[in-house]
Amino acid sequence: MNDSSKAIRCPWAEGDPLMQDYHDNEWGIPVWDAHALFERLILEGMQAGLSWRLVLERRPAMRRAFFGFDAERLALATEDDQRRWLSDAGLIRNRAKIASVIANARTYLALEDPVAYFWSFVEGTPILGEWRTASEVPSQTDESRAMSKALKGRGFKFVGPTICYALMQSAGLVNDHLQGCQFRQ
Repeated sequence: MNDSSKAIRCPWAEGDPLMQDYHDNEWGIPVWDAHALFERLILEGMQAGLSWRLVLERRPAMRRAFFGFDAERLALATEDDQRRWLSDAGLIRNRAKIASVIANARTYLALEDPVAYFWSFVEGTPILGEWRTASEVPSQTDESRAMSKALKGRGFKFVGPTICYALMQSAGLVNDHLQGCQFRQ
């Protein structure tokens, strides 16, 4: 699209180029790549209690620090790595969230087929939300509660039902672009 300022999009993405780019090019688009799905999992966990804009602002620094979100390298991260990350002002410096990056990398790698596993919560097909207004969009669903329970049971961290629903939206397991949004497919 040549002029993104004239696009009709979900209200949460209006007026902010960073949010617009994420909305237009990532949010709600099905992710079938294991590496990209892992990145989304980590980013959603980092968001807990924070704004999504802050996470997007810090994503480049997280990509650099977290080895490009390489789960295999993160699974081998050391206490020195964690200390370095906790002192990096470009990152979200929360000890529990930093520890979850490593724990989640290890747990993610233990899955035989992580993409199929995550998509199994929607039976392999994106759920299309039928929302007209942002206030209608739920913060969690039966599917996100089931995902949260299963992920916690496997040892994942920062995967409550609201975070899981945000992950489902981000990774396109759920398409919650509002009716009228030109990016709804």
